[in-house]
Amino acid sequence: MHISEKKIEVRYAETDQMGVVYHANYLIWMELGRTKLIEDLGFKYAEMEADGVIAPVIDIQASYKKSVLYGETVTIKTWIEKYDGLRITYGYEILKETGEVSVTGTSVHVCVKKDSFRPISIKRLFPEWHEAYEKNKK
Repeated sequence: MHISEKKIEVRYAETDQMGVVYHANYLIWMELGRTKLIEDLGFKYAEMEADGVIAPVIDIQASYKKSVLYGETVTIKTWIEKYDGLRITYGYEILKETGEVSVTGTSVHVCVKKDSFRPISIKRLFPEWHEAYEKNKK
């Protein structure tokens, strides 16, 4: 199982008046982690979109453990939690500089045709992705 890592420097615009990262920004960071994992596996999400396939979020979950502050650097760890050929569940852990866990979460995606939103078989249309996801799932 491959665990991707991406570092993010917390920008002032991502915080509230108290200098604490606003909760919705963690979801954006999860997306950055997912994109990094896909790239680590040798693919580009933009190429899938160019082929008329998108992967919308159908479920997302985040558990907040410890606040992150302006000026800190976090590490987003991302992996494939589950994969069944249709749905992909990504797992996330966002760590503070100290190594403390700030947020854990998951997002579930399904690949669909962009024009019809009909689900597609990843194995049939993107066999290389299927193989990499099978090999790297938890």
